[in-house]
Amino acid sequence: MIRNYFKTAIRSLWKNRTFTALNIVGLTTAFGVALLLAMFAVFQLSFDSFHEQGEYLYQVYSEDSTPNGFEANISKPEPFAVALRDEITGVERITRYNGSGILLSHKDKQLGMHVAYVDPDFFDMFSFPIVKGDVQNPITSESAVVITEKAAKRIFGDENPIGQTVAILRDEEQVPFIVTAIVKDFPDTSSMGFDVVLNFKSQPNHAYARTIGRWDIENHEVYMQLSKGMTPLQFEKSTTDFTQLHYKNEIDDAKRDGVQPNSNGIYKQIKLLPLADIRFANFNQGAVTVNRTMPYLVLGIAILIVFIACVNFINMSIAKSVQRLREIGMRKTLGAGEGQLFFQFWGESILVFLTSTGLGILTASLLLQPFQALFRTRASFVTLLSPSILLGLILSVVVITLIAGGYPALLMSRLGTLQSLKGKLENSRKNHLRNSLIVLQFGIAILLISGTLVLQNQVEFMRTKDLGFNKDQVIAFPLNGKRNDQQALQLLRDALENKTNIVSITASNNILGYGKDGNRSTSVLGFEYQGRGVDTHMLVVDADYVETLDLNLIKGRSFRKNLASDSLSVIINESMAKQLNEKEILNSRIILDDSVAFSVVGVIKDFNFQELDRNIAPMTLFALPNWNLRNAYVKVAPQNLEQSYTNVKAAWASIEPNAEFQGSFLNENIDRTLRNERTMTTMIGSGSILAIFLSCIGLFAMSLLIVAQRRKEIGVRKIVGASVSAITVLLTKDFLKLVAIAFLIATPIAWWAMSKWLQNYAYRIDLNIWIFLAAGGIAVLIAMMTIAGKTISAATSNPVKSLRTE
Repeated sequence: MIRNYFKTAIRSLWKNRTFTALNIVGLTTAFGVALLLAMFAVFQLSFDSFHEQGEYLYQVYSEDSTPNGFEANISKPEPFAVALRDEITGVERITRYNGSGILLSHKDKQLGMHVAYVDPDFFDMFSFPIVKGDVQNPITSESAVVITEKAAKRIFGDENPIGQTVAILRDEEQVPFIVTAIVKDFPDTSSMGFDVVLNFKSQPNHAYARTIGRWDIENHEVYMQLSKGMTPLQFEKSTTDFTQLHYKNEIDDAKRDGVQPNSNGIYKQIKLLPLADIRFANFNQGAVTVNRTMPYLVLGIAILIVFIACVNFINMSIAKSVQRLREIGMRKTLGAGEGQLFFQFWGESILVFLTSTGLGILTASLLLQPFQALFRTRASFVTLLSPSILLGLILSVVVITLIAGGYPALLMSRLGTLQSLKGKLENSRKNHLRNSLIVLQFGIAILLISGTLVLQNQVEFMRTKDLGFNKDQVIAFPLNGKRNDQQALQLLRDALENKTNIVSITASNNILGYGKDGNRSTSVLGFEYQGRGVDTHMLVVDADYVETLDLNLIKGRSFRKNLASDSLSVIINESMAKQLNEKEILNSRIILDDSVAFSVVGVIKDFNFQELDRNIAPMTLFALPNWNLRNAYVKVAPQNLEQSYTNVKAAWASIEPNAEFQGSFLNENIDRTLRNERTMTTMIGSGSILAIFLSCIGLFAMSLLIVAQRRKEIGVRKIVGASVSAITVLLTKDFLKLVAIAFLIATPIAWWAMSKWLQNYAYRIDLNIWIFLAAGGIAVLIAMMTIAGKTISAATSNPVKSLRTE
């Protein structure tokens, strides 16, 4: 019986091979792409899920009341972690965490590494298994260093690293550390990334010694493991007295300045952020928000693509049933029951779906590497190998086969015998279903096209926006060599002095955008000014910073070379000037640490020094001598930028031959900050193209069937004088009406969704109707091109042949 079903199904599919091929192509494409998108979404959602104690691990942050509203703060002072562990019940383990770049040397090797400074509890909290060396106390000693397997391979090759000594550049000295353990390379789904792990107390003195015991300097993150039985809410409530005690001065200042507390009357509330939420947390404004829009959006696109392909299959199967009416009638006359007919037609569907599933997996395999490169992801088939995910995928295929294949089979098996033998069918109901599904298909496509156009316009707007500084002619790179920053900067100036294409050189302790090394930091400084608290971002710069970046100086002057008094001068931006609120801002004095006074010598126009989805915050530039500047900026002439880049790279190689040159133009750095937006645009754009492609497959198949069913009508109309254009319009207008209805439904939804999304950006485009008209126009044009060929061919065919066709 099963063999007979199989043979009959093969014959039927081969007989209708055009529609079989269209179904297999559509389903294969949908399954293959959906599998890739599912990989991406699951990969993103599985970040940090590998930690055995993950459900008890949290990042500690605080919600602070400020004059500008609530601010989320993840930076903590040096004594915070120990005090929290000792004074609050519920802390099982706790660790401080500070990541940065270091220069590590061993024999003749000099390597840039990413270091994590942590407390000894770190390896007991997080699942970073030690594969060799001291398992119990790997970083208890301040002279101990733990390295990953990859780092060990880079440093020692095939040698045994345990017990060997490496030198790390710290405070301009080569400090020896002993390798005590090798940690297994962390998975790709880890939010934390490092090459080297050191004791928290092993930080450079300039970054650590001045913070010991001080609650007014915050410069690192804190993670804790909550005791079992204690809920995050219980723990947060129990910290009220802790903050009142240790942040008394800060809270008193907030009260004095008229700052409003939260709904519970608290000015500083300690909060816990689950480890699984860290990758999706947004600390930009106010309270922390967790946003998983990206992976769920990608998963949604995958589902929509499969849905459109299934709609095509259902539509074509129902439409083809008209051509199989006599077959159904004959089978019923010869004794076939509804169950036999159902399994016959459903068997055909199963064959198509199984073939498409196999080809879809093959397609995903072939496209995996280009997909990984395009979307900068390490997602792979391994991502989907967990039993629960595999079971979910298998069940999804089964359900899709049951619904998309079973529904048409059920309809055909229930047709009456006489009705089938007549070859006529009251199909208005099915036409309603078919038309509704086509509207839904094109509605989804128009929605995705609209989203793509809005996203592209927003990304381009941010990319080309005037950020207030010169991003096209400035090369930025980290000063990552052995020499101290001031010395390296001077040698760089000497090396490029005679190059006519080099305009100016400067440096600062932070970089604009994201550099090639991926590092970026910010410092916020708080101080008293005329009896009230003032906060400002702090940037330490070298002379010529304003000129090199073409910042707009609107009052006063820039810093001057070799002017000793400028070490006690500052330049502020407009936002900072508004905060100080002085009629004569120049020569106003800012007093720090109750003793050191800095004079305001200049005011610059606001420029975007943070992410482009934020409003510009107050900024103060300092010219502090002997400060660690970290990043160099080289302004070059607009002609022959490639040669200028080569000159800068060669100059750095002559100064630090063992240090990697990680230079890039600032416009590249800004583009890196838009990486998520670009990925989202590409995802939705690819989804819209595929949605249109799949919808057009269905539309093309439907046009073939409609033309075949109306062949005699076309012949009669031509004989009585109908023109080619009139017949073409007759055959296409019904489809175009459906696309127009889809546009009217999808446009308001797209407008609402895009408006909500744009609210996330401080600087955004204005939505206009032309974007959505363009999306509708694209859909209509593609629909017309899809059905035009077959309809024109039918309209120009010989009417005699049409009328002879039985």
